[in-house]
Amino acid sequence: MKLIKAYIREFMAAKVIHALEDIGAPRLTVIDVKALGDEIAPEKLDISAEIESTYTAMLKLELVCSDRSVDEAVKVIKKNARTNKKGDGIIVISPIEEAISIRTGAVLSKKFHGACDGKERKR
Repeated sequence: MKLIKAYIREFMAAKVIHALEDIGAPRLTVIDVKALGDEIAPEKLDISAEIESTYTAMLKLELVCSDRSVDEAVKVIKKNARTNKKGDGIIVISPIEEAISIRTGAVLSKKFHGACDGKERKR
């Protein structure tokens, strides 16, 4: 299993989320984040007194996929999050050693196929 984290522009979120749902990825986590760095287009920057820097508001999407589904999920994210402008975001892929259900305590890593292995859904 793999954990995919995609840092994307806020205004691209609905398009990316719907595309991921269409390939059977219903279990997504969406987190508001503030991106710092030189890869951000200057016209998209905001100033924060709290963090004493400029930033741009972005979203972090997290989803779990089986090893066989990662390439498809990444392809969908890249296709639907790209604007071809500086600061489109990044995708990070990490291995998952184990997953445990909070409700049941069951170890899911051996039987859990991942969020991207659901049946393709049509909207």
